[in-house]
Amino acid sequence: MQQRYVGASGLRVSRLALGTMSWGTETDEHEARDQLAAFVEAGGTTIDTAAGYTGGRSEELIGSLLGDVVARDDVVLATKAGVSRRGGERVTDTSRGGLLRTLDASLRRLGTDHVDLWQVHVWSDQVPLEETLSALDVAVSSGRAAYAGISNYNAWQTARAATLQEAVPGRTRLVSTQVEYSLVNRRIERDLLPAAEALGLGVLPWSPLGRGVLTGKYRTGIPSDSRAASSTYGAFVETYLDDRSRGIVEAVARAADGLGWTPLEVALVWVRDAPGVTAPVVGARTAAQLKVALGSEEKVLPAEIRSALDDVSGGAA
Repeated sequence: MQQRYVGASGLRVSRLALGTMSWGTETDEHEARDQLAAFVEAGGTTIDTAAGYTGGRSEELIGSLLGDVVARDDVVLATKAGVSRRGGERVTDTSRGGLLRTLDASLRRLGTDHVDLWQVHVWSDQVPLEETLSALDVAVSSGRAAYAGISNYNAWQTARAATLQEAVPGRTRLVSTQVEYSLVNRRIERDLLPAAEALGLGVLPWSPLGRGVLTGKYRTGIPSDSRAASSTYGAFVETYLDDRSRGIVEAVARAADGLGWTPLEVALVWVRDAPGVTAPVVGARTAAQLKVALGSEEKVLPAEIRSALDDVSGGAA
């Protein structure tokens, strides 16, 4: 698998990242092992997780597999802090103390003394941005993180955070931003992608398959074993089960038929090779699903197909 530098930094990652949001719930330890083995065999190096994923179980599973399926030094570990669930409620804490305590807990679960990329999971108006960013400085200066980034910040938030870090000598520069991006959600093209390029940030798109909708699995209904049918992810997927998204899915399916590809491969390659993108984060429930995504490595979308998909998906609208 090809490797790319993250923004203007020296951090190199595989151009697909393994997403583990469902590890510990939909994806059990056996499937997790099979997924990681398949990912590594395909040349993948980048594993994306978060302290808030499945109550920390995602990180625990990764930690249990490092040194067994793959050596710690052979992967790029990326995790996030700032979001958790308590009693079913989503809790946001981007205070310096909260972030650093979360990082230490992540390191224990992952069974390592450092992560390669540590990201603030969300923006919060409740804590001064300078305080939030100071946690990144401490994490890097103490050796608990090699690089720092942000996640789910909009364009002006991204620009402010990156500029603050650059303005003060000795502060840790941001290297990446993780945001949603797919053929059914191209909003970041308006201003966030240009901002990231100007600021030297790599872009790590999450949900590059439109929360699973772009695979075509929902074209004739909602399969009983799909995320849309689950109580956990149903509302998450439903966002893209509208008429506009259906039109885009049909265009992706037609392109796939013409190329002899799967719709998943068409949608994923479109994001992977979009200007400014470093590495889409691909999550799967099973190893079989992941292997389909990994099969896209050697594929390149013809220019006319990319242009047609650009048109039908309506640009950044």
